Amino acid sequence: MNGKKIIVGITGGIAAYKAAILIRLLIKKGAEVQVLITPFAEKFITPLTLSTLSQKPVLKMFCNPETGDWNSHVDLGLWADAFIIAPATANTIGKAANGIADNLLLTSYLSAKCPIFWAPAMDLDMFRHPVVQSNIKKLKSFGNHIIDAETGELASGLEGKGRMAEPENIVKFLEKYFTEKKKLQGYKTLITLGPTYENIDPVRYIGNRSSGKMGFALADVFADSGAKVTVIAGPVNIKPLNKNINVITVQNAEEMLEQTKKYFSKNNIIIFAAAVADYTPANPEDLKIKKQTKTLSIKLKPTKDIAKETSILKTKNQITVGFALETDNEVINAEKKIQKKKFDFIVLNSLNDTGAGFGYDTNKISIIDKYNNIENFELKSKTEVAQDILQKVSNLLNIDK
Repeated sequence: MNGKKIIVGITGGIAAYKAAILIRLLIKKGAEVQVLITPFAEKFITPLTLSTLSQKPVLKMFCNPETGDWNSHVDLGLWADAFIIAPATANTIGKAANGIADNLLLTSYLSAKCPIFWAPAMDLDMFRHPVVQSNIKKLKSFGNHIIDAETGELASGLEGKGRMAEPENIVKFLEKYFTEKKKLQGYKTLITLGPTYENIDPVRYIGNRSSGKMGFALADVFADSGAKVTVIAGPVNIKPLNKNINVITVQNAEEMLEQTKKYFSKNNIIIFAAAVADYTPANPEDLKIKKQTKTLSIKLKPTKDIAKETSILKTKNQITVGFALETDNEVINAEKKIQKKKFDFIVLNSLNDTGAGFGYDTNKISIIDKYNNIENFELKSKTEVAQDILQKVSNLLNIDK
C-alpha cells in the first residue's frame, strides 16, 4: 500500500463513521488518500474530521465555492491507483450501476481508470432486495470489485447481513489485490478468443455467436496480474480494458492458426478460448452469390484444429488451457479433448446452464485437469471466472505455494 494513491468515496449511511478508521489505516500503511463525499454523507460525518485524517481538503462539489477552483472528476480518475466507496449505500450503488452521475463522487467513478472497490452497507432487507443484488451483479460485470457486506447487528437493531466490512478487512482486501496484481510478472500469455468467420462469398460467412467477452476478461485479468498478454481475436465488437494488451485481429480459422503458431513458442501460458469454426466452405465464391429459386448447397471441409496442431510445439515449461462448450456428455467430451490436445486443464461450460455461454456477462464453469480431477464453480461474472482460471494457472506455476 506504500505510495498508493487512493480515493475514498463516502456515501450517506450510518457506517460513514467507519470511513474515518479506514482512512487512518490507509495513511498508516503509507497510502495517499483523497476523500470524496456525497451531500448526504456530510450529515453523518464532518469534512473537517476527514480532511484532518487524510491531510487533504475533502472534495464534495464540482467547484469550490470559496476559491472558485474546479474539482476535475477527470483528473481524479487519472490520479488514483484505486477507488473505494465505503460505505456504499443502495442509492449510490443503483446510480453507479445505471450511469447516473449527479455528484462529484459518481462523475469521478465514471471517469476512473483505476480498479474500483465497493463496500456495501445497508439494512438486511435492502441488501437482499433483488434490485440491489442485481445492481451489485451489474457492477461486478463491469469489472468492479465487491468487498462483501458482513453479518452482525445492524443500525436498525436487526441481526443479519448488510454491515459494511470492517476497515481492517477492507485494507486486507486491498493489500491482497495489490500483492496479487503482479503475481504473473515476467510471464507471457497468449489467448485466442472470439469466433471465426469462414467466407461463403464476399458478403456471407459461416460463423458462431461467440462475443469474445470471456476471452477479453481473461486477457484483462492476466494483464492486471503482471503478465505480458497477446490476444489473437476473431471478429468481435469489444476491446480489452487494459491498454497494455497486444491485440492481433484475424478473420478465419486459417489466419488464427497461422498467428497462433507464430506466437506459441514465445509464451509461457497459452489459453485457447476462441470458438473456432469446425468447418469452412470448400470453394468460397469470389463474387456475391445471386438469389435463385433452386436449392443452394454449400460443400464444407473441416478446418484444422488449432489446439491439436500446436500441441506438438508444447514444451514442459508451458501451460496450455482449453475451453469446451458442450450441449451433451459434457464431462466425457471435455476429458477427451484434454488428452487429445495435451491441455493441462480444460474449462468446461454448458449451453444447458442458464446465464452461461455466448453473449452473456456471466458464466458457469467446471475446471477439469489432465488427471480428470473436477472442480465445479457457481454462476459468476466472466471477470470472476477469469480470476478462478488465473488462480488455477498460478497453482500450476507454484506461485501461491
